[in-house]
Amino acid sequence: MHLSQIRRWILQSPPMEWAILRLRELLIGALRQGPIPQHVAFVMDGNRRFARTHGIETVEGHNLGFEAMAKVLEVCYRAGVKVVTVYAFSIENFKRSQYEVDALMGIAKVKLVQMSQHGDLLDRYGVSIRVLGQKDLLKPDVIAEMDRATQMTSRNCDAILNVCFPYTSHEEMTTAIKSTVIDYCKPIPVQQRPFSESHIKQTIRSRHLSVAAARIRERSRSPSSGGASDVEDSNSSSVTLHPESPPEDVLQSEKAIDDSDDTLRNSFPDPESITPKVLDNHMYTAGLPALDLLVRTSGVERLSDFMLWQCHESTEITFLNCLWPEFDLWQFLPVLVEWQWRRKKEEEQGRLGRSATAKPSKSKSG
Repeated sequence: MHLSQIRRWILQSPPMEWAILRLRELLIGALRQGPIPQHVAFVMDGNRRFARTHGIETVEGHNLGFEAMAKVLEVCYRAGVKVVTVYAFSIENFKRSQYEVDALMGIAKVKLVQMSQHGDLLDRYGVSIRVLGQKDLLKPDVIAEMDRATQMTSRNCDAILNVCFPYTSHEEMTTAIKSTVIDYCKPIPVQQRPFSESHIKQTIRSRHLSVAAARIRERSRSPSSGGASDVEDSNSSSVTLHPESPPEDVLQSEKAIDDSDDTLRNSFPDPESITPKVLDNHMYTAGLPALDLLVRTSGVERLSDFMLWQCHESTEITFLNCLWPEFDLWQFLPVLVEWQWRRKKEEEQGRLGRSATAKPSKSKSG
């Protein structure tokens, strides 16, 4: 106990704090020289276990977890990460005690507004806050404060902080499928044409009538067998030219146009055109970079219904044994270094593969 107090006193001394700060800046600067993940997600697990281990209230453990989140966010944005997504509250967390749920809601209200209103972290790195999840499960006052924090940072456009609250991947995918179905149940709007349907009908009608009138004039000029028959022919032709009884071919042309118009009005998007990209555009993270790195603390090795859709073949998932309030640069640095090493190795293998395929083609051409 005596040695730990001495070590804490040394680490908190001004010269040591200055040295640690300088070392921290040098390490982050070195990280920026290599590839940086553009989208990082965190499962902030271990706040309650940390509180039990250190003999403090569970609420205090969550408060310390928020402070750890602020430190990690600064490391991410300073290193060049563009999007950070944090799992702040699961829909399953509503099953906890009402006291703990109310405490988490209060922390979320206060801390998000403090971060957006008084903290210089978001302004310094141009971070906008987005709240992802089923917000209709929250109380109106919590929704109001979250909307306020979102609105206050809406002009920041350099980086993004996604706060999943309350959230599960199953709920997100269900919502995306519902919105996709709604879109595909809407008829496809008829595209504007150079001429309207009525104008096309009128043109076809006038052309047929002009042809009929020309035929009548030709018949009237040709010699006839008798005056009576000429009168009958002219009367029958006049009946044909009556605007209320158009020729049969005119009626057929108009019917074809009406049928095509009904087909256009009643057409819907083809369900076969639904692709993963279509569903991706209906997710909460639509338009954001792909998930590069997912980190979970507390030693638990499961995703807990978080970012299941966003995880893909290139997403690196890391499970750490430290609890979330203990998570800082010194635990995060090895994760970033390993991620950079893997990316550089993949790029090198890709270059070797391309060069290997290019050599045979050159030998064949020679």
